[in-house]
Amino acid sequence: MTDQTLKAEQFRALHIPGKPLVLFNIWDAGGAKAVATAGARAIATSSWSFANANGFADGERIPLSLAIDNLRRIVGITELPVTIDLESGYGDPLEAVGETTTLAIQAGAIGCNLEDSFPANGKLRETIDQADRIRRARWTADAANIRFFINARTDVFFQQPPEQHDDAMVIEATERAHAYAEAGADGLFVPGLADITLIARLVEASPLPLNIMVGDRTPALRALAERGVARVSHGPGPYLMAMKALEDAARELEGGTPFTS
Repeated sequence: MTDQTLKAEQFRALHIPGKPLVLFNIWDAGGAKAVATAGARAIATSSWSFANANGFADGERIPLSLAIDNLRRIVGITELPVTIDLESGYGDPLEAVGETTTLAIQAGAIGCNLEDSFPANGKLRETIDQADRIRRARWTADAANIRFFINARTDVFFQQPPEQHDDAMVIEATERAHAYAEAGADGLFVPGLADITLIARLVEASPLPLNIMVGDRTPALRALAERGVARVSHGPGPYLMAMKALEDAARELEGGTPFTS
């Protein structure tokens, strides 16, 4: 068993409903080193954070080559499993999804996020189309002999503001979860969902372990664990926190001791 395949198995085993894997998403090798030093069990990137850190907007506007090169540097400085946010797979043709998955695996990733919305406008792809994209990523990973963890992200809960989230959206997310599981997905990522009652219902209905993203309205980690959530991601939060601290420190310095002293 190679080091990468061993890490893939270790990462998969960390997804335990009720004892969630917590991922403090990073955007570069320095961040990965800091998070690893803090005791993280795995490293995950955030496409939004990575794009913004390099002067791009999110939505596959940052070149794939740059994203893969960044991934390679991250993998090179940590012994932890690394999963990458591949957004929508960088390209509409199925072949593009396969090629992107191949590049991620060759750079050392043991998993990815793959979302079901169009990067240009955030609208949802048809379920059958997204299932085909996941199936292509699964086939590509299997051909590479690695149990690559495909975290199928559904943006159902980004289509309406949180106060309009309801059981109908849970049903839609569940239907997508079943289709994505059949296509070879390993997890279900539902950013935007924060209502604890709806989270519990989705955990119960989903055939895949559930991944929640931390936001302003997200319930406490203990509450998520009690409902059976298997993974909790911090998304762009760490980047925003780091940039706010940097801005505050710079402003304080400017207001006190001059930069040029």
